Amino acid sequence: MEFSSNWVSDFLGMSSILQHRIFLTIIVLGVLIVFRFFSIRITQRRLRNNRDRYYYTRSVKYIFNGILFLSILFIWVSEFKSVATFVGLISAALTIALRDVVVNIAGWAFILIRKPFGVGDRISISGHTGDVTDIRLYQFTINEIGNWVDADQSTGRIIHIPNGEIFSEPQANYTQGFSHIWNEIGGLITFESDWKEAKKILEEIVNRHAAHFSKNAEQRLIEASKKFMILYSKLTPIVYTNVKDSGVMLTMRYLITPRRRRGSEQELWEDVLEEFRHHKDIDFAYPTQRIYYNPKEKKGGNPSGSIYE
Repeated sequence: MEFSSNWVSDFLGMSSILQHRIFLTIIVLGVLIVFRFFSIRITQRRLRNNRDRYYYTRSVKYIFNGILFLSILFIWVSEFKSVATFVGLISAALTIALRDVVVNIAGWAFILIRKPFGVGDRISISGHTGDVTDIRLYQFTINEIGNWVDADQSTGRIIHIPNGEIFSEPQANYTQGFSHIWNEIGGLITFESDWKEAKKILEEIVNRHAAHFSKNAEQRLIEASKKFMILYSKLTPIVYTNVKDSGVMLTMRYLITPRRRRGSEQELWEDVLEEFRHHKDIDFAYPTQRIYYNPKEKKGGNPSGSIYE
């Protein structure tokens, strides 16, 4: 060993102290890599739950990186006059050259401590909406929904968003807290239709499909009110009446879990179409043109008949 050390000193100009530190760094790195590999391998075989496996793997990697940093710091820090000098130099470099990286790391810490969202939550941020699939030191990942795809279905795209975005962009969480969202489905029927009967039919349908979600939401609301100021006086489904240019708008409003939104709309619409099919006095309104003949409509004006659209 002494002969090898002398040869390296003569050939590369490295001092024995520098050689010793490089050797220790390689040993520490090798031991930690082996430790991380076997820790993850053994745990992945024993843990059956994907969420537990994900969090454990992430934790092992973070612990490995932290121990590696502290070990290298301990080996090499004597090259500096003091630990304070070393920390000061590192902090200055990070502040000037790696501002975005520092902000993203701060965002990562904020996400872990404050938990505005977690893996599995459905969120909307920076114009993107999706399910959180991964949270890392510099960015988090979502599986996108919506965009060019109807309703809240997945587009298949994976979007990586810097953690620092949480400090500058509003975030909407569909899952935390109340865990239910209000959904509305509007149906436009003609003025000549029996709108009272149509409203009665819609009330029966929406209660049949969504009433049980209101019962679940009531318990969730009690739990959420301990953390957030959420005030709702009515959680049961309801049908609202409004008048539009082309007819009477009947809007079904009900509570639903975010991932059941599109499926619930399909079930409701199929029942509505089936029920309305049996009622000849109920018709959907759609863009049309009508011709008015004054004599026939018993209106004044040109006796030969004027046409209005």
